[in-house]
Amino acid sequence: MSDIQRLQPGPLYSGAVIHGGTVYLAGKVSSDSSLDVKGQTRNVLEQIDATLAECGSDKSKLLSVQIWLTDIAAWADMNEVYTAWADADNKPCRATVESALAAPEFLVEIMCVAAR
Repeated sequence: MSDIQRLQPGPLYSGAVIHGGTVYLAGKVSSDSSLDVKGQTRNVLEQIDATLAECGSDKSKLLSVQIWLTDIAAWADMNEVYTAWADADNKPCRATVESALAAPEFLVEIMCVAAR
């Protein structure tokens, strides 16, 4: 299994796993839960940028994105930040759903897969 790299290891999961030419990122939540949904989304996307760079990738190589919101009514606010961040010429597949998250202070969680 030497062709599998695990980055940012934690007690329960790795922050990212690289296998072949594919990068799998764990779901990311904001490091500052006091922010509103726009702020939390911005914070999560900054984390995704940093993790993708650590893996030798970037947002132009995203293949799929999954977004969980605690309140689907916040979709427009989240999407405003996401759209400004996303690479307009390289849009990934994407799904957004409403769901309870691991802790009530988290408003958004984003998970993605990218090419390397």
